[in-house]
Amino acid sequence: MTRIPHWLAQHVAALRVVLVLTLLTGLAYPLAMVAAAQVPGLGGTSEVTGADGRPAGSSLIGQTFTDAKGNPDKKYFQSRPSNAGTGYDATASGAGNQGPESVVDTKDKPSLLTLVCGRSKAVGDLEGVDGSRPYCTDDGVGAVLGVFYDGGTSGRVTRAVSLNQACPAKPFLTSYKGVRVTCAKPDADYSHAVTVPVRGNAPADPVVPADAVTASGSGLDPHISPAYATLQAPRIARERGVSTADVRKLIEKYTTGRALGVLGERGVNVVELNIALDRTYPKQGA
Repeated sequence: MTRIPHWLAQHVAALRVVLVLTLLTGLAYPLAMVAAAQVPGLGGTSEVTGADGRPAGSSLIGQTFTDAKGNPDKKYFQSRPSNAGTGYDATASGAGNQGPESVVDTKDKPSLLTLVCGRSKAVGDLEGVDGSRPYCTDDGVGAVLGVFYDGGTSGRVTRAVSLNQACPAKPFLTSYKGVRVTCAKPDADYSHAVTVPVRGNAPADPVVPADAVTASGSGLDPHISPAYATLQAPRIARERGVSTADVRKLIEKYTTGRALGVLGERGVNVVELNIALDRTYPKQGA
C-alpha cells in the first residue's frame, strides 16, 4: 500500500481541522444562537410592562425606586446600590473601583468602608432593624483610627485620631491604649499615622445583607438576594396593607435559582417583583 508523503498528510489534517471548525463556528454555533433566541426568556425583547400597561423598562436592567425627593419609596422593594452614572444608567455601566483597602475617607471621596457603613445604617433605619456592621461607627462611617507612635510605626501611642469623623463630630472611641481619641481636623495631614480599623461590637453576621450595601460590577444588575427581599417584606406589607406572609409568597414566586444549578446565587428580580406587587397589591390611595 502506497503511503502519502508526510508533508501531504499534515496538510490534509490541517484542512480537516479547518473544515470542522468552519462547520462548528460558522454554521452550527450561529444556528444554535438563533434557535436559543426564539426561546421565551432567552432571547427577544427584555422590555417589561407596568401594572398600568405602560412600558416599565427592561427586566435585565435594574432601577431606582424613589419618591419625588429622591428618598426610597417605601411602597416598593429597593434595589441594591449602583455606580452606573447616577444609578442604573445603561450608558454608563461601571463599578466603584474601590477595594478592601479603601477605609479612609478623602476630601473628595468617601472610602468604600464609609459607603458600606452609611448604606447599612440607612437600610437599618428604613426597615427598622439593626444596621450595625463590624468596623462601622454608630453614625455610619468607617471606624478607623490614625494612630501615632513615638517609634514611628511602633512603640508608645502618643496620639489617636478618628480619621473618618471630622470635627466637631464626637469620636466613636473615647480613648485608645490610654490616649484620648480626637476627631479629624479638615485639611490636616495624617499620612504619618498608622491606620487601625476598629471592629467594634457589631454582630459577625449583620442583619442587613451584603448586597444591600454594595453595588454589582456592572451597576446594572436588577437582582437582589432573597435575604434582602425578605428583610423588606414587613415594610412592604405595612405600606400595602397586606400580610407579610402574602408578600413573602410573592418574593418566592419571583426568586430564581442558580444558573445551571451551580453558578451564582439565588436572586430576586426587583423590577419584575415591583411590577407584580403593583398588579397584585395596588398601592393604597392609588
